Formats: sequence, C-alpha cells, structure tokens
Amino acid sequence: MAVIDALLPGKVVVVLEKIRLEAIIPSHLAPFVGWVWTAIVVIAIAAPARNVYPQALEPRSYVNTPVGINFFLAGYGYTQGNVAFEASSPIKDAKVHVNSGVFAYARSLDLWGLSGKFAMALPVAKVSGSAKVGGEERERIVSGLGDPIVRLSVNFYGAPAVSMNEFPTYQQDVIVGASLQVTPPLGQYDSTKLLNVGANRWSIRPELGVSKAWGPVILELIPAVTFFTNNNDFLGGQTFAQDPVYSVQGHLVYEFFPALWGALDATYYGGGRTTIDGQKGEQLGHARLGLTMALSMSRYQSIKFYGSNGVYSRSGDDYWATGIVWQFRWGGGL
Repeated sequence: MAVIDALLPGKVVVVLEKIRLEAIIPSHLAPFVGWVWTAIVVIAIAAPARNVYPQALEPRSYVNTPVGINFFLAGYGYTQGNVAFEASSPIKDAKVHVNSGVFAYARSLDLWGLSGKFAMALPVAKVSGSAKVGGEERERIVSGLGDPIVRLSVNFYGAPAVSMNEFPTYQQDVIVGASLQVTPPLGQYDSTKLLNVGANRWSIRPELGVSKAWGPVILELIPAVTFFTNNNDFLGGQTFAQDPVYSVQGHLVYEFFPALWGALDATYYGGGRTTIDGQKGEQLGHARLGLTMALSMSRYQSIKFYGSNGVYSRSGDDYWATGIVWQFRWGGGL
C-alpha cells in the first residue's frame, strides 16, 4: 500500500486510496482472462487521529483461465479529492491530485489440478497536495516508484485447470477461490518527509472470492482483510501502526456482446485504526461505487476504462478516480 503523508510538519496526514488497474478481457476470449491483476496507487487524507483507506474495485477477479497464458498490462490513473479536517484544525481547503502509472505481469497456472494465477505489479506516481495552513497556502509534490505487489490466487471449486483446447467445453456456474497478496516496502520513502509514495512497511492481504454466473450475468462477492507491519521510521523515528482493514467488494458483471463487457462495482472498508507513538485514531468507514467497461480490440489486445467515486465516508473526505488500462496476452495456445 502506498502511504502519502503530509502538508504540515507535526500534523500527520495519512493518505491511502488504491487505484486498481486490472487486466481487461477480450469479450470473445472473455473466459480466458477472468481474474486480473490490479495495482495501485494511492490517495486520500486523514488528520492526526484518523485516516482514509484504499478502496479497491476489481471486477472479474475469480474466473477460470486456460493454463499458460501470459498477461502484460500498462495503465494510467488519475485521482482528485478534497480532504475534510476537524473544525479546530489549522488545515483548511486541503486538496490532493495523483497521476499514477502501473506495469504488471500475470500468468495463469495449473496448481495441482486447480486453476490459479501468479501476478506482480510495479506502480509509479506523481502526487501533489495543497492546503491553507493558518490562512497561508502550502503545496508539496513528490514522485517515485510505489511499493510493488505480488499475488497468488487459486480457484478451489468450480474452475479446474484446463488447456486452451479443453476450455471451450467449460461452463461457469459457481466458483470459489482465494488469494494472498503481499506488498514489500520497496517504494520511494524518505523518513524526514511527510509526503511519500511508499509506505515503509509490509502488508499482507488474504482474500476469498465467490462468483456465480447466470448466462451473460456474473455476480461476485469478495471479502478480504489486510494486515500491516509497523513503520518504525515514521517522521524521523516515530512508530506508525495500523489495525487490520476489513473490506468487501461486490460486482455485477454483464457481457453485452462478444467484444464488450461492463460491471457495476461497490466496496466498503472498515477497521484500520492507526496509532502513532501511542496516539490512537478513529475506526475507518468508507464506501465507493464504480463502473468498469472492457473492450476487446483483437485476440491479443484489449482495453479497459474505469471510474469510481465515494458515496460514504466517516471522515467526510470526497474524491474520485478514473483510468485506462491496456492489456496484451500471449502463450497458452492463443
């Protein structure tokens, strides 16, 4: 997870919003892609005693994919938001902008007869923030590599490992799967600065996925929990700790015709109370809605557009995100 901290020395601003960049599925190859990789970059803000957390929207995360297909993704995302602080805070009119890119690779696997995927992604970001502090305008800009992501997923039920030749006879009904995502602290980080792209801590996210198909309609439910290690070098030696974040995603996916599918996306995050050298923040509570459209351009290439906006936030923060992802596929008999 990327953590963006700052605007005012001594005032901790924790920013966490994930822009998921997911693989896109060619409609006539729609079943091939199913789950896709998504990655990252981040923003939202919270004052010393609270924080806003990443709210991911990733439709078609659990479907069957023929073994041996490789995926390369390149994407761009933009996020903009206003940040609400307590009335007593000297920080007013806080705004944040993020231009983010991501490069990712994924491969479909045969895991002891079960279909699965391995993926890794590397985000980059340029983040700018501005606010009035005691009536004086303050600005800061930072750019660099984000923390990479590595993920392994497997479908335990309803999606056996199949070759490209065997795949035409497969029909989805109910799929139950799980994944484990690990984020090492390898991104840009300067402990003397409040504004950073990297988080300087590990995160581990186990996830469960259930997908049910009715013809061209797919309904998905994806609960998850994210655990964090401490950042022991926060602002020159302070300890930043965070409780687990609990989340659930829901997606209603519809294939309009063989070259186009769309999804209505929703997610809710809670938990995640932060502690900085013993000072505790509030519990999180945030909900978002989004739309995703994916278009197949050829057997090997596809493109996806996505957007989302907040519909509820305990802290009052308000931000929106939009982006585009290009995907290239090869191998596995394509």
